[in-house]
Amino acid sequence: MRRTRYVAPARDAVDRRVFARAPLMQWHDYRDWLEGTHWPRIDALNARWPGGVREHFVAQTRALLDDGLHYEERIAQQGLIATREANWHDLFNAMIWLRYPQLKRSLNRRQVAEVARVGPRERSRPQCAQTHFDEAGAIVVLRDASLLALWDAHDWHGLFWRHRDAWSTGAISVALFGHALLEHALTPDKLLVGKAIVVLSDAAAGDDGAIGCCAQAIAQERLLRDPLELRPLPLSGIPGWHPDNGEESFHLCTPCYQPLREGRVYPAPLRLS
Repeated sequence: MRRTRYVAPARDAVDRRVFARAPLMQWHDYRDWLEGTHWPRIDALNARWPGGVREHFVAQTRALLDDGLHYEERIAQQGLIATREANWHDLFNAMIWLRYPQLKRSLNRRQVAEVARVGPRERSRPQCAQTHFDEAGAIVVLRDASLLALWDAHDWHGLFWRHRDAWSTGAISVALFGHALLEHALTPDKLLVGKAIVVLSDAAAGDDGAIGCCAQAIAQERLLRDPLELRPLPLSGIPGWHPDNGEESFHLCTPCYQPLREGRVYPAPLRLS
């Protein structure tokens, strides 16, 4: 069955409650762009870059696209990030670039290398993995290795209910990277599922170290070689991410909780000490 393409609500039709709930509440440093009456202009996006950065956002116009470059090639060669104005998807992409530039640059280098290898009209397994992560990616930092067995088995009731406190104590934390996930979060009660990379970390290491570890592994071609490297993570099970997940019944029968497919095995996580 063909999936229906998601269409984000118009700016003035967004239910304001979504901005007070994860994941969008975690982006309050861009609150004026998200909750303001008017769309931010391209100049406003570029004003948020730190000094000395090569990349900048440019309006996606027909004249720009006529240069014949692939979207990723344009970024790599000229530092130009084509951005549709008054568009939720591209606004969230800009926010991801501003928060996680190291990850975005590593991903861009890999994507450009694949375009050069297979051509602009073909899609390789690495490109599929890179796109999945770019659109729906999450970096999960685990400081309690025992939780990984629950995830491996798709024991969602165990991961999100029996060990519910792990999500508030720091035993497990999530850094959202996929800009399509942020766009989908504009719709109240939409069930979100991320494509996750897992980092095992000790208690002293912060999330920034885990993000840097992922960026390095991507740049070194140790990650995102195949879509099967990515683990599904039903983000709506995390406390505070869905209004109904405070009830045990949510974790027993919600559609985003899929059973483990026969023969499916996940790769070992990255390790950060």
